[in-house]
Amino acid sequence: MKIEDMILSSADDHIIEPPDLFERHLPAHLLSEAPKVVVDEGGIERWIFQGQVMGPGGLNAVVTWPKDEWDVDPVGYAEMRRGCYNVHDRIDDMNANGMLTSLNFPTFPGFAGAHLMRAPNRELSMMIVQAYNDWHYDEWCAAYPERFIPLAILPLWDVEDAVKEVQRCAAKGFTAVTFPEVPYAIGLPSFYTDYWDPVLRAIADNDLAMCLHIGAAFQLLRRPEEAPLDQRIIMSPQLSAVACMDLIMGGVFKRVPNLRVAMSEGGIGWVPAMLDRMEFTIKNQEWLGSDIGPKSPTELFRDNFLGCFISGPSSLLLRDRIGIESIAWECDYPHSDSTWPASPELVHAEFEAAGMSDHEINLVGYENSHRFFRFDPFATIAREDATIGALRAKAADVDVSTTSRAEYRRRFTGASSS
Repeated sequence: MKIEDMILSSADDHIIEPPDLFERHLPAHLLSEAPKVVVDEGGIERWIFQGQVMGPGGLNAVVTWPKDEWDVDPVGYAEMRRGCYNVHDRIDDMNANGMLTSLNFPTFPGFAGAHLMRAPNRELSMMIVQAYNDWHYDEWCAAYPERFIPLAILPLWDVEDAVKEVQRCAAKGFTAVTFPEVPYAIGLPSFYTDYWDPVLRAIADNDLAMCLHIGAAFQLLRRPEEAPLDQRIIMSPQLSAVACMDLIMGGVFKRVPNLRVAMSEGGIGWVPAMLDRMEFTIKNQEWLGSDIGPKSPTELFRDNFLGCFISGPSSLLLRDRIGIESIAWECDYPHSDSTWPASPELVHAEFEAAGMSDHEINLVGYENSHRFFRFDPFATIAREDATIGALRAKAADVDVSTTSRAEYRRRFTGASSS
């Protein structure tokens, strides 16, 4: 298949929330208590809620910067590409990358909304969760409903409220929720207990997918102080195996057999090794008494999981072991791992090197994501208008060149003053 004829859907991208997020989704008397962007004494823009600093930008918004400018320091809106936080510019950037659809994780609340747990007023935090979800669906996704897969956050501090929010969001039209990959790493009960079962059942019964994004599991590792940042970036996806194992060995699918789980940004290289070891151990170590239900680990992964990867040249060679219908591509815009704006060229080369057929390319490129997240952009977009070639033709005037932070700041200041 030629690059221009492919269709790509990203199973994992990110939003840098705009500062006015809550203005239209909270009662006027609560706006002063809502999360807001504050410039601190060091001149850094930070999201503050109930006196707590929420998630920063840093490597979350470096797309198009020269790599020698990348760092983990918080990034101001003036230094970012507008597609990070402006939905219309995001569509331009998606078109420039030939990317049809996108699922977007939050930033300031944390990838699973866990930062909001630190705020002491839980009643107010619950309203913030609902307001965020309303903004995400009614503004971000509704601006281009055929392009964005809606993803909700939950109030992780209260199971009953979380169930209600799952039901409310499902009724609005959400098809996915984000959840901590290893809840016990952030002080919450694990999947080995039945604590989360009401939430997991609500997710499954409402036909939503649960997304476990990498990040929290790294807290389980003890690393030397001398270890460079590279090792965290390298190891984090591999720790998705821990989250996947917790769900399977914890008997979650015995209790909630129809739960669907996306391992977001976890890659797929760990899947064959984990399944091989799990299959062998369960059969060879029967004395341990593990009971995961009637299905084998391989059957459970293929029936209940979606492995999401950015780049996986070796992993794609093992696609038959993993399950070709359980693999999905992702872009990770606008993070430092992102392949934007050359995603099509990079993933096409990997597809070709793995000897994948057109049918397999379509499955991994977009069909698996659309099926898993119950999303059908072709209800309003003709397939011939959804290809990389067609989308890039719409973005011929979009500048995708390397641009410094200083230049973005200059453009932002000029636009703000005009």
